[in-house]
Amino acid sequence: MENRYDIAIVGSGPAGLSAAINAKIRNKNIIVFGNKELSNKLVKAPKVDNYLGLYGVTGEKLKEQFIAHIDSMNIDINLDRINNIYAMGEYFALMANEKTYEATSVILATGIEFSKPLKGELEYLGKGVGYCATCDAPLYKGKIATVIGYNEEAVEEANFISEIVGKIYFVPMFKGELKLKPEVEVVSGIPVEIQGQDKAQKLILKNGEINTDAVFILKDSVRPEQLVPGLEMDDMHIKVNRKMETNLEGLYAAGDIIGRPYQYIKAAGEGQVAALNAVSYLDSRNVNK
Repeated sequence: MENRYDIAIVGSGPAGLSAAINAKIRNKNIIVFGNKELSNKLVKAPKVDNYLGLYGVTGEKLKEQFIAHIDSMNIDINLDRINNIYAMGEYFALMANEKTYEATSVILATGIEFSKPLKGELEYLGKGVGYCATCDAPLYKGKIATVIGYNEEAVEEANFISEIVGKIYFVPMFKGELKLKPEVEVVSGIPVEIQGQDKAQKLILKNGEINTDAVFILKDSVRPEQLVPGLEMDDMHIKVNRKMETNLEGLYAAGDIIGRPYQYIKAAGEGQVAALNAVSYLDSRNVNK
């Protein structure tokens, strides 16, 4: 298939970019999904002292070095947000809103999801709770929707939803200017629970509550077990072996998402290991054809 990649890399932090560089060196057809800042955690680092050869560098400076490196190798960052990944047997299908990408192998380098799910979040997932507004908004035409937004992308999705639903609330979980349409009502507060009967019906805040038909939780990344059905976890981390292999053939993981310590240089090394083993996996498939 013409639009099927050899390796899809989800995440543009040190692990993801290291994987991309090493896969590209091995002449594999890759696609990298991430964000324009590469890694929000990275750019916020005031000083990095343990990255070999770059002592005392700031996170912003390290980001610039990363960009220079991938630019020199013609590696681009695709800004589409991956909401689901499905193992299809011979390949993986990566869903990004209305788009679908295919890859023979996938490397997950999404970073760690520190926050625990809201009470009721997993219980009502698919029953009024969702992580993809573009995918699910049409189900709530003329109804009430609430967006819990952790980034600027959530603002864009809230504006899109406002064109479909009857009423929309936006609960911002980040600081910054909210370029929302007038019909989007901003509600300040800390979400604590999602309640309902057979489906989500109410978002409880520390200082109040919102009656709603849908709750869209829009973060930088989806929890791994929700992102990839059937993925084996070890508490909050993806379970891998020394080859960075997960329990799903052809699927690898690297970086903070596979466990401590949460260090940039560790993540970069794991990204390399994941990429080289993904390359070996692809080469073995070609030999056995």
